[in-house]
Amino acid sequence: MDLGIGLAILGSALAVIFAGTGSVIGVSLAGQAGAGVVSEEPEKFGKVLVLEALPATQGIYGFLAAFLILQKIGILGGEVASLSVATGLAFLFASLPIAFTGLTSGWMQGKVSAAGAGIVAKQPKASGKAIILSAMVETYAVLGLLISLLFIFGIPVA
Repeated sequence: MDLGIGLAILGSALAVIFAGTGSVIGVSLAGQAGAGVVSEEPEKFGKVLVLEALPATQGIYGFLAAFLILQKIGILGGEVASLSVATGLAFLFASLPIAFTGLTSGWMQGKVSAAGAGIVAKQPKASGKAIILSAMVETYAVLGLLISLLFIFGIPVA
């Protein structure tokens, strides 16, 4: 296998690993807080579930970036391209914005969602505000995904 292909695959793996880890941590934090709310008031499960699900999206973003890299280099459904080391590095670096914003955003969104579970516990009618507070954190994962996608689509593969 070419070193260039290996570097591109490493980039796709990092996008999934870091963004996925952020989601795992975030969903876990929100789920723990939500479990406390639901143990006292089971009827609030739906509102808590939304807050827990929000940090899961960063892992999806990392998966999307990885999928597009693998597709572009021919690993998925095509002829595997012969990549120079420079092109492989370009794909590796292209994966880093979503890898790192996904990691930190997922983690921090989980903390905000956990705090939002407290809002749901005390003021269930204000659950929309808790969702908005949590969604604001995700904005930066979306920006990380967008710049990664712009990089990925901009890298020429011969």
